[in-house]
Amino acid sequence: MEDNTDSAVEQVPVPQLRRRLERADLGAVPETRKALRELLRQWGRPGRSEVAELLTSELVTNALVHTDHDAVFTAVVGPRGLRVEVRDFVARRPRMCVPVADDGTHGRGLMLVQSLADAWGVRAHGVGKSVWFELDGGLA
Repeated sequence: MEDNTDSAVEQVPVPQLRRRLERADLGAVPETRKALRELLRQWGRPGRSEVAELLTSELVTNALVHTDHDAVFTAVVGPRGLRVEVRDFVARRPRMCVPVADDGTHGRGLMLVQSLADAWGVRAHGVGKSVWFELDGGLA
């Protein structure tokens, strides 16, 4: 007798975005934000996608300004929320620094990530590192 039941588990595609960021191409910052905005159109409670865009800008900018290499941006929306990761190919870990009062444009990126993300960190790779953050979608 033949069993017609489907024993395979159906795979639900995970919404994600992946882009290569060219060395020193700061035009990639707004382009990446726009692509992330599209990915997150129906995600999370109000304000979460805007926070994700801001933190993404910080990580992408840091990778492009503080390294002399390409980087790879990845965003994945999963059941627990959003994870964004920017991998570069320089081993030097980012440092949190205190911003200088008269310099309104530098030194605040990682402080923003630390204060607004639900979790964040740095993970070493064989070549380089990934700086990542996570946000809970908070639909409840």
